[in-house]
Amino acid sequence: MSSYTATIVWQRDAQAFVDHRYSRRHTWHFDGGAVVSASASPQIVALPMSDAASVDPEEAFVASLSSCHMLWFLDIAARAGWVVDHYRDDATGLLARDAKGLLAMTRVTLRPAVRFAGERTPSAEAHLALHHQAHAACFIANSVKTEVLCQPVLEPILDTCARSLP
Repeated sequence: MSSYTATIVWQRDAQAFVDHRYSRRHTWHFDGGAVVSASASPQIVALPMSDAASVDPEEAFVASLSSCHMLWFLDIAARAGWVVDHYRDDATGLLARDAKGLLAMTRVTLRPAVRFAGERTPSAEAHLALHHQAHAACFIANSVKTEVLCQPVLEPILDTCARSLP
């Protein structure tokens, strides 16, 4: 069994509070030393009380699912002898009312586009099987009640797309 921690820190800093006009910006601190600027989503809490440049919990939820899937995909592909040169996932999450009428992340769609190296690349069927195995192994996907979809992009990534990556 493994345990993971995050320390979330928010400070009022002499702002008014009970009028709800306080900043939602805060920080996430992780055990390895990473510090992430976080905030409520501007779609939930209007600017300037939120910070659009910071990560919000909904984005982090989507990123966590995408990252976990990618890490498993890379591991499974490597064990199968496939060499992955590039992986990009334009993942999206949908915040909507669930069956109980509560706001929830009701769907996350992963759209991984993978470029393999060399002339020996997996068939479309083998590629999809790698994603299926990664999805089944992903700790995060196995931990949530949200429907998690994986829609791999099978066509090659264009060079212009690769050059536009951050």
